[in-house]
Amino acid sequence: MEHCRVAVLGSGSWATALAKIILHNEQHINWFMRRQEAIDDFVQTGKNPDYLYQVPFDVSRINFSSDINEVITNSDILVVAIPSPYVKLVTKKIRRSLRRKVVVSAVKGMIPDENITITDYLHIRFDVPEEQLAVIAGPCHAEEIALEHLSYLTIGSADPDKATMVAELLSAPYVHTTTSDDVNGLEYSSVMKNIYAIAAGMCHSLRYGDNFQAVLISNAVQEIQRFIAANNGVPSNIDASGYLGDVLVTSYSKFSRNRQFGQMVGMGYSVKAAQMEMQMVAEGYYGTKCIYDANQLLHVSLPIVEAMYDILYNHKSPTIIIQQLTKKLK
Repeated sequence: MEHCRVAVLGSGSWATALAKIILHNEQHINWFMRRQEAIDDFVQTGKNPDYLYQVPFDVSRINFSSDINEVITNSDILVVAIPSPYVKLVTKKIRRSLRRKVVVSAVKGMIPDENITITDYLHIRFDVPEEQLAVIAGPCHAEEIALEHLSYLTIGSADPDKATMVAELLSAPYVHTTTSDDVNGLEYSSVMKNIYAIAAGMCHSLRYGDNFQAVLISNAVQEIQRFIAANNGVPSNIDASGYLGDVLVTSYSKFSRNRQFGQMVGMGYSVKAAQMEMQMVAEGYYGTKCIYDANQLLHVSLPIVEAMYDILYNHKSPTIIIQQLTKKLK
């Protein structure tokens, strides 16, 4: 791979895991972290003070900065790993052109209130050409990257050469990568799987068994397929690991914060109380409203999404709504 200067934008667990992978292939990286105190702690300890603390870094190979424009200026590839609710807040400070950058979205969410994907936002707001954009998808929890458990990523881009370049950047002995040109499909699937993980967590707390969970996720995959087809005009290869694999691991894994969030709501926590208790962003909460609102124009059959919207935004009883949902699934 031709040498490029690579930057990670974000400070959370996923950003930290991606930095770990990239440093397997690059001698140095640039790393934007919003809080200077977090950078100071990182430099002193060699570890991210807030996330994946068990992962040691050689900080002499990292150029940290809390100035996003400085990082952009000094980088060719930008890997965006900022939680979706904060993407606009952070990127509104950008004063540098992104047109010549390769911008890779690792954000498994959409822009709240605008209900558009991250790549669409980057294309519209910053005029990044579509062939310069890429997305990261697939079943890959940050915690398992930290443990170097074998994981799989799918890199989507309209430009096959860009997809291959990013795939090489994110390959490691414990990370296998594949490429795809289905950018929209991968992004929508990455958003929607978080919604279904919340549903799975709720149903677990409400004592629905494994048999029902299997039916729930089977129906969830069909919802994803219908929604992607309505947006793309053609169906995606939904049984590939970048889609189905991500749905399964997010719905069932102990590391899934969306499943944990759903479990708490199912136990009787209010949405706000669950968010405060977790102290981490459950992307599916925001994704639920984005997909629900976007679907008001498409009218795709999404009974699970609608059920989650009723519980999370209309504050209806999980017990009652899930019971009603059971009669709509097949």
